[in-house]
Amino acid sequence: MDAIILQTLNGLDKGSAYALIALGLTLIFGTLGVVNFAHGALFMIGAFCAVTLQRLLSASYTTLDETRTDFLGNPAKIETPYVEAWFGPDVGAGIIEWSVPLAILFSIPVMMLIGFAMERGLIKHFYKRPHADQILVTFGLAIVLQEIIKYFYGANPIPTPAPNALTGSFDFGALLGMDPNVIIYPYWRLVYFAFAALVIGAVFAFLQFTTFGMVVRAGMADRETVGLLGINIDKRFTIMFGLAACVAGLAGVMYAPINSPNYHMGMDFLVLSFVVVVVGGMGSLPGAVLAGFLLGILESFASMTQVINLIPGINQIIIYVVAIIVLLTRPRGLMGRKGVMEE
Repeated sequence: MDAIILQTLNGLDKGSAYALIALGLTLIFGTLGVVNFAHGALFMIGAFCAVTLQRLLSASYTTLDETRTDFLGNPAKIETPYVEAWFGPDVGAGIIEWSVPLAILFSIPVMMLIGFAMERGLIKHFYKRPHADQILVTFGLAIVLQEIIKYFYGANPIPTPAPNALTGSFDFGALLGMDPNVIIYPYWRLVYFAFAALVIGAVFAFLQFTTFGMVVRAGMADRETVGLLGINIDKRFTIMFGLAACVAGLAGVMYAPINSPNYHMGMDFLVLSFVVVVVGGMGSLPGAVLAGFLLGILESFASMTQVINLIPGINQIIIYVVAIIVLLTRPRGLMGRKGVMEE
């Protein structure tokens, strides 16, 4: 039982990342009809937003302490972060410590601007082009963004710790009346799952209950008719592209303490995210979320030692095996719509 609970938690953790990235991918495909292979790069940029803010908040100036000396007898150099000088040692240290959660606020305008620039500067020219052209140009864009990050931040992973208050572990065993220390799970991974659920719920609520969202859903169903009503649907779809970029960026920000940001992390998640989208059903937002959590849980259970001993390497291919089975039995995916990418 403890192994089942632990692997389920691991699956929900992985599934949260898959679902968030796949949700953004599906938003772009459902509104604009564009297969965006640069979406993984947006996830990576979000993670580096956390790195950037942490570095900005940690920026310091040097002073000399005449009361202390180094090993050469010179006055010791003291590095003092600017935020500690401005807000005091305690408050300044707290701001630096909570840089990852604060990066959520920092990343939202950054990711929106990047999304707008991508859509207006490049993607809009490929709306009526074949999907193969869209894949090639967005994949090329992803490589460019990846190399830019590599140039400015280097090739090595950059540790981006979570706040100290959230670096411990939660004892699920004690909560469930089992022996203590049997089921221990990191706080930050639980925070990530809760954050993902909040973002997913907010996106669905926005599309379902706001006038803007209703118009977007109508445009997804029949773009020409909405345009004939005098609504600038293209402008709304551009905003949705920015929103999708923002969702991917937020997923990357909160994932930074789990997996130290590196320049190729976007590519690592890109293929898996497209598999999630296809399994869920192209253009289906609920399908993307459902498939994300489902495949995350299956991958987690396939990583158990007992399963690997029984079927070696299954943890590396389980997602693709499930995708093949689903597409053979349900060619449109779990919740796919008729007519999507079937022309």
